[in-house]
Amino acid sequence: MIAYMIEYIDIGVNLTGSSFKQDLDDVVKRARQVGVVQMIVTGTDIAHSELALQLSRRYPDALMSTAGLHPHHASEFDGETIPRLRDLCSAAAVVAVGECGLDYNRNYSKPADQRRAFEAQLRLASELALPVFLHQRDAHADFVSMLAEYRDDLNGAVAHCFTGPIDQAQAYIAMDLHIGITGWICDERRGVELQRAVKQIPLDRIMLETDAPYLLPRDLQQPPVQKRRNEPCHLPHICKVTARHMGIDCRQLAQSALQNSRRFFKI
Repeated sequence: MIAYMIEYIDIGVNLTGSSFKQDLDDVVKRARQVGVVQMIVTGTDIAHSELALQLSRRYPDALMSTAGLHPHHASEFDGETIPRLRDLCSAAAVVAVGECGLDYNRNYSKPADQRRAFEAQLRLASELALPVFLHQRDAHADFVSMLAEYRDDLNGAVAHCFTGPIDQAQAYIAMDLHIGITGWICDERRGVELQRAVKQIPLDRIMLETDAPYLLPRDLQQPPVQKRRNEPCHLPHICKVTARHMGIDCRQLAQSALQNSRRFFKI
């Protein structure tokens, strides 16, 4: 008898970078072998949004993509940004606007530039009736304030790579956001607040992601194929750890996350 394989969707993978250039075929194959049936490649600026779309066309059965301008790149925002993003979003494989939001942790772009780019992308998502793929770090108050102005007009919003405490999770849930959980939850040093917060996330609001090649789970039993590089094939492990901290069965979490992701991204 063939055992039933749990299926997963990795809602956030950064496959356009150099770390995947040499073995992307194998990376996709390893993911599919463990049940990661689809992956959404994150667009972080115009060039990488274009590359993400190209990859989704190269692997049409496995990959989709987003198109957006990450707050780190907000200083690049100009009069051509929104028209180019709008054009990218016309492709069927592009399932969300983003990664967009605010990041005051290092301020690679000035906060004023970040807010300007974020607001423009919220307007674009509203115009196109696409969900938004959101990023927030050390900017919770401004992020919630700006998002609240557009939330009623948005066709879905997910707080990607959520790492915050319970009160932030509750604020996002109150705004009817979905929440993406990564391997951060596997970190016994930095992940404690997230381990507590996931208990507050309803099953119909949770999604799973690796944010590969970043955030390699610290508690993996087997070393990664490439040193310190995270891959979509580690998503089942993230699911298992998240389910444990939620106090539920792994299959129940996987099924809920799968259904949420398909419904949210319309895939």
